[in-house]
Amino acid sequence: MLTRSDVPAPVQHIADTLEAAGYEAYLVGGCVRDLLLSRTPKDWDITTSAHPPDITALFPETYCNNDYGTVGVVTDATDERVKVVEVTPFRRESAYSDARRPDKVVFGVSLEDDLLRRDFTVNAIAFRLATETLVDCFGGQKDMQHKRLAAVGEARERLKEDALRMMRAVRLAVELSFTIDSETVAAIAENAEMLARISKERVRDEFVRIIGSDEPMQGVLLLEKLGLLRHVVPELLDAIGVEQNQAHKYDVYEHLLRTMQHAADMNWSHSVRIAALF
Repeated sequence: MLTRSDVPAPVQHIADTLEAAGYEAYLVGGCVRDLLLSRTPKDWDITTSAHPPDITALFPETYCNNDYGTVGVVTDATDERVKVVEVTPFRRESAYSDARRPDKVVFGVSLEDDLLRRDFTVNAIAFRLATETLVDCFGGQKDMQHKRLAAVGEARERLKEDALRMMRAVRLAVELSFTIDSETVAAIAENAEMLARISKERVRDEFVRIIGSDEPMQGVLLLEKLGLLRHVVPELLDAIGVEQNQAHKYDVYEHLLRTMQHAADMNWSHSVRIAALF
């Protein structure tokens, strides 16, 4: 069970400040997921009933550089993970005509509406520090128990909102050693072509994290199985079925993946892993 003591003091202070001003404040997303899995969060996110001007008025140093209402609250912490805490109002998002960004964002909705727009159930759990209560509307804790990654609500709709979520599903699966549920797998396979609409930089960033995981071979195999690899490193597909001489047990494709996996097993750097793969 989560308690306030699991949360760094600077993050507690931000949540307490929002609550003292009359707003609700919840930890949300990957930090809650990681805490429930006994992992160390890489960053901290808060969602709140306050609107962006309300948030900025409460803290001495903030910045806001997007259209989604996210406010970066700067703390005096020395820990890089809590130097900036992102605080975002509860929001609802409209259609995603470009498969990347919502056409419109609406503030002033409920926490449940905010959680509904999130990608996977394990990322749609909120924790209110003021009352030390969890809000889990979509069965994220049950999916964690089953080591399962499932989309919030209808999988096809979640993927059409942001096609990068297809890459993120693979990345989270290998980072957490989870399986992807059958509905989400089917939705990814059906919509793999949408990944071509996502910027190469965003695709690269997810691919880098897949290669940096403990199971990069499984990650690349998943990308291939789901039809995503041709939008990431299509040249690797040319290696499938290319036999080698009798000194080599595997075809070129599997040889490359196993070489990369060995680099991961040895905890070698990202550069070495990439060199092994290519």
